[in-house]
Amino acid sequence: MNNNEKFMKEALKEAKKAYEKLEVPVGAIIVKDGKIIARAHNLKETKFDTTKHAEILAIQKASKKLKSWRLVDCEMYVTLEPCSMCAGALINSRIKKVYIGANDEKTGAVGSVFNLLEDYTFNHKVEYEKGILKEECEGIIKQFFKDLRKLKK
Repeated sequence: MNNNEKFMKEALKEAKKAYEKLEVPVGAIIVKDGKIIARAHNLKETKFDTTKHAEILAIQKASKKLKSWRLVDCEMYVTLEPCSMCAGALINSRIKKVYIGANDEKTGAVGSVFNLLEDYTFNHKVEYEKGILKEECEGIIKQFFKDLRKLKK
C-alpha cells in the first residue's frame, strides 16, 4: 500500500463516522510533512448547517493547528469530489494538492460538473489527483443511499 492509499484509508475512516451518524459519508484529512494534522467528516445534518462539509471542517482544524489560514505545503485526501464551496475553500486556503476518491457526478467541482481548480484563473493553483481507492470510496456512498432508501420505506 502506498502513501496515497494509506491516507485515503484514513479519510475513509472519517467517512464511516459520518455514515454512523446518518450523514452523507464523506471524510477528509489534511497532511503536512507526511503527518495527519486534521481529520473531519460531514456534519451537515447533525449541525443543521450546509457549510459543515468534511473539507471545510478539516481546513478549519488544520488552520487552527497551524495558527494560519494559509495551508501552504498541505495536502487533502477526501473520499468524494469537492463541491464548488469546498473547491473554493481549497483555493482560498492555499492547499497544495487534493487527492480525491470518488467522482460526484451531481455536484462535483473538480471535473465532474465543472472544474473550479482548472477552468478559471485564480491567485492560487491547487493540484489534484483523482481515483485514489475509487471503488471503496464509491462503495460507501452507494451503500449509504441504499440503506437510507430502506429506512425511509
